[in-house]
Amino acid sequence: MPLFADASSAAVFPASVTFDLDGTLLDTAPDLTNACLRALEDLGKPPRKAHEIRDFLGKGAEHLMRSCLARPEYTPSQEEESAATARFLARYAEENGRAARPYPHVEEGLRAFAKAGLPLAVVTNKRLSFAVPLLEKTGLARFFTVIVGGDSTPFLKPRPEPLLFACQNMRAAPALNLHIGDSENDALAARAAGCRVFLVPYGYTEGRAPDNALFDAPVSDLLAAFSLAQTFSGVRAAPSPPLTERMTD
Repeated sequence: MPLFADASSAAVFPASVTFDLDGTLLDTAPDLTNACLRALEDLGKPPRKAHEIRDFLGKGAEHLMRSCLARPEYTPSQEEESAATARFLARYAEENGRAARPYPHVEEGLRAFAKAGLPLAVVTNKRLSFAVPLLEKTGLARFFTVIVGGDSTPFLKPRPEPLLFACQNMRAAPALNLHIGDSENDALAARAAGCRVFLVPYGYTEGRAPDNALFDAPVSDLLAAFSLAQTFSGVRAAPSPPLTERMTD
């Protein structure tokens, strides 16, 4: 595999690859939507439309249920949010992996990266207790040496810590890591960690397209990402300033 030689370090890029999970590797919206709707019904709350729930995905279970409960005329209490999150997690434990499917060319792309001898990791805001069985059920777990969940570090993406933790466990330099995701969360996390980042167009973006200035290149799928990584010579953007506030979603 002809890889890009980083002129500043004479090292080979990419030396490792990290991947977002929901919206990048797997379409998990059906399972998450069913769990949300069942949780809302359990609590006697009005339902949400599927497209609304999709726009709430990506920032963790607490954010998801807070958004499902909130209305223009109504702000849920902390107790209501906590109860809704607990109910959602219970329902999602039943739904996780039932309808989730890999996006087109995901397995082929992962196989190409793995065949090139690169260590691969998943970095997701999903709790590890859900991420690991989901990857196992969908047959993707075999590709990864490291899986970082939303509870693996004290912070979630867009903070850089989950990506840095993955790189540390792969013994890979963040500057030589390629992150592939679907959202602004991924772009911001990668930039802050000092990684290059490609974004796919088909995932969960909270209803808005990420700013092109935040990522290095768009890719149609993981096979396209593999092809681009072989020839990529773009200059890596400087890391964003450190985030000072802890993400709690």
